[in-house]
Amino acid sequence: MTANNPLLQDFDLPPYSQIKPEHVEPAVDQILADSRAAIAALLDAQRTSPSWSGLVLALDELNARLGRAWSPVSHLNAVCNNAELRAAYEACLPKLSEFWTEMGQNKPLFQAYEALAASPEAAGFDVAQKTILEHALRDFRLSGIDLPAEQQKRYGEIQMKLSELTSKFSNQLLDATQAWTKHVSDEAALAGLTDSAKAQMAQAAEAKGLDGWLITLEFPSYFAVMTYADDRALREEVYAAYCTRASDQGPNAGQNDNTPVMAEILDLRQELARLLGFANYSELSLASKMAESTEQVLHFLRDLAVRSKPFAEQDLAELKAFAAEQGLDDLQSWDVGYYSEKLREQRYSISQEQVRAWFPIDKVLSGLFAIVEKLYGIQIQELSGFDSWHPDVRLFEIRENGQHVGRFFFDLYARANKRGGAWMDGARDKRRDAAGQLISPVANLVCNFTPAVGGKPALLTHDEVTTLFHEFGHGLHHLLTRVEHAGASGINGVAWDAVELPSQFMENWCWEPDGLALISGHYETGEALPQAMLDKMLAAKNFQSGLMMVRQLEFSLFDFELHASHGDGRSVLDVLEGVRDEVSVLRPPAYNRFANGFAHIFAGGYAAGYYSYKWAEVLSADAFSKFEEEGVFNAETGRAFREAVLARGGSQEPMVLFVDFRGREPSIDALLRHLGLSAEAA
Repeated sequence: MTANNPLLQDFDLPPYSQIKPEHVEPAVDQILADSRAAIAALLDAQRTSPSWSGLVLALDELNARLGRAWSPVSHLNAVCNNAELRAAYEACLPKLSEFWTEMGQNKPLFQAYEALAASPEAAGFDVAQKTILEHALRDFRLSGIDLPAEQQKRYGEIQMKLSELTSKFSNQLLDATQAWTKHVSDEAALAGLTDSAKAQMAQAAEAKGLDGWLITLEFPSYFAVMTYADDRALREEVYAAYCTRASDQGPNAGQNDNTPVMAEILDLRQELARLLGFANYSELSLASKMAESTEQVLHFLRDLAVRSKPFAEQDLAELKAFAAEQGLDDLQSWDVGYYSEKLREQRYSISQEQVRAWFPIDKVLSGLFAIVEKLYGIQIQELSGFDSWHPDVRLFEIRENGQHVGRFFFDLYARANKRGGAWMDGARDKRRDAAGQLISPVANLVCNFTPAVGGKPALLTHDEVTTLFHEFGHGLHHLLTRVEHAGASGINGVAWDAVELPSQFMENWCWEPDGLALISGHYETGEALPQAMLDKMLAAKNFQSGLMMVRQLEFSLFDFELHASHGDGRSVLDVLEGVRDEVSVLRPPAYNRFANGFAHIFAGGYAAGYYSYKWAEVLSADAFSKFEEEGVFNAETGRAFREAVLARGGSQEPMVLFVDFRGREPSIDALLRHLGLSAEAA
């Protein structure tokens, strides 16, 4: 089996087309057994005088072998999900959880790290090495290294169960998303929808062997109905199906219900926090983040809410008045997107759909690459002849001064059996191995845009362009690192509430006239975005930014409060309603079950950390203000940002890196100004 198992072979890029579900569990079993034996041998050899190469680099090598097998499996489970692969993936989750718990509670390994940190060799370590050791010792303590044996055992049981439950949450959400469709045979029911949206729906129907059009809950389809459908009843029907996915409400009530899954996840997280000596899971979450206390995070979020809510109330009042002019006196959640788009069009004579024609995917990508080439002195070229998981996937290489830096895959379009949303994951870390060979980084960049239909190229809305820039910012953070130690290269070791800095930072160039000139060109004529249209886009930039801000603050406060107060007798829904009392300006219907689809916190890495988006937005807006002062394409400023932030990865605390770049600690003023939520902006 070993000889025929691609996951047990050495490879440069994963042989995706060769990886089958039956390869997964045997490969993971083999690698975990080999790793356990290797760690035991390593500890025997390192017991008396551990060294960096004998301990840290040797473990990096073992972790890299495991990552080389597991990373493509985890990735395929997200982008090509099927029953067989899902079963193989889930069979491995408890085994991996058990292994990592063992590692975190391995007393001799902990002692070896302590001895290395106290050794004469450590005095000569560079800053990244010292940070890696500090983080390793902290993580041992957060893995229960100091707990009695019985509590350590319980810690392991909790971690194993949590890995199972978070995967279950994600699976049930995906299944619930795919469980509902609406077949439309009369085109009149789709009045108001754009040609591109209808073409995509016709394509979806054809794929199922149906005539007419098929509305699904994949985001491009859902968004199109909520934004453009004239039929209010249709909007309400699709809204109700979407916001009740994986819950006890809506058209598929009780199927794939995540309510008990959430309750169990929260109970276990709370128990885990208590085991480790924290009052709640929010406190535990902050132990490895930039923010210093739960009080600091809550004050930050509530301060933003107080500043933003008057603007949100004004946005809503204007929207209600506009809807009333159109004959609608009772604006509901399923009306907001539709009337907001109509108001945007009336006020600014611009719509997301209008600008699509100027953002064909290849023009956007070439412009994006041109921007980062100007800023960071790199070159990007497309590669061919690689193994892939889907025909739409593309591969690119970054070079600098003719030298290879790294590669990244783009998987840009929505399709069945692909997880929703957009994300970057590090497929391979940059590191120098024990033999001195430099391993270059690889990233996966995934989005869910509307694919090409009707003979036209894929055309992006400006919102989608911004999403692309955001994920590419994460990719650059992973790929442009100069750190050669795996534990601090790229995004490794970066505090979670600072990890969004490079991604949100990149979004700024989507709004800069010089940036827009590079990323836009009509898909038929190549004509540049007309100045009049650009002026309208810039005028509309902060349209409803108050409403958007309180929406994000609702998510952030809900997440943090949920994990800080669990066990006080309130249900998940109670906590959400309490936060809505505080910050929301428009209440959704009682059947809304937003939390049941909130994968960021129940199936992703954002538990008690969703506030990170706003926290890092302060950093990114302030960092960009230096470019506003010195020139948005100032190469010297670009290189300074790269060297201070992108190149140094997790080698130092984020505040140190920010101050090195900006010359001072961050201020909230730039963010409020950029969003039009300050007296200065107003």
